[in-house]
Amino acid sequence: MPGIGTRPKDDIVQSHLAANLGDRADWDLVLRESHHRMKNTLTLLGASVRRDLTRARPGEVSAAVDRFERRLVAFGRLYQFLSNDEGRPAVSVATFFEALCGAVSEAILEPAGIRCEAAIEDGMLPASQCHRLALMLTELITNAAKHAFPTRNDALIRIDVLQRDGCWLCTVTDNGIGATGPLQGTGSRILEGLARSIQARMHGETGQDGTRVTIAMSALAD
Repeated sequence: MPGIGTRPKDDIVQSHLAANLGDRADWDLVLRESHHRMKNTLTLLGASVRRDLTRARPGEVSAAVDRFERRLVAFGRLYQFLSNDEGRPAVSVATFFEALCGAVSEAILEPAGIRCEAAIEDGMLPASQCHRLALMLTELITNAAKHAFPTRNDALIRIDVLQRDGCWLCTVTDNGIGATGPLQGTGSRILEGLARSIQARMHGETGQDGTRVTIAMSALAD
């Protein structure tokens, strides 16, 4: 999409991950860290609700409570996507990720005043792969929502899930200020472990027009 991430300045993922590609991923640890990150997101949701209620005039409290209820429902849907992949067969990529994008937008992006666009092609993937890709996309979206837009009012995050040349390409793009360095901390450990678990590769670039991170995974991967 023109105007978003069109001036790469630095590879923010590949060089950082390369040093750890030989490490063995502890999937249980990755999953615990992912759930911990979702709890942090719930804390952010609570903060936005408190802000709404503090600013609401007496006649606006009911509307603020209604917004809170909708966000809780959306967060519940999102958490269900990210915490339950047991016993499910292959799923429709379009159905799964369209629903995920809707839940992420309503639970995380809309309260922060960030628009969401999505382009998702259909196909079939094992539910476990969709689940882990969803964890990765949500981590990238949450990171962008928290850090990419300190001032601007036209904030936009775009999610693309496309199949090209035997690979699934899942991309999160923002039109924010651009990352100042490689992904670090708990978020990077989550992404590293999840990428290894589905034999995916990641590439990121950032510049004054925003940041783009792409996850590439073989369409034939188990």
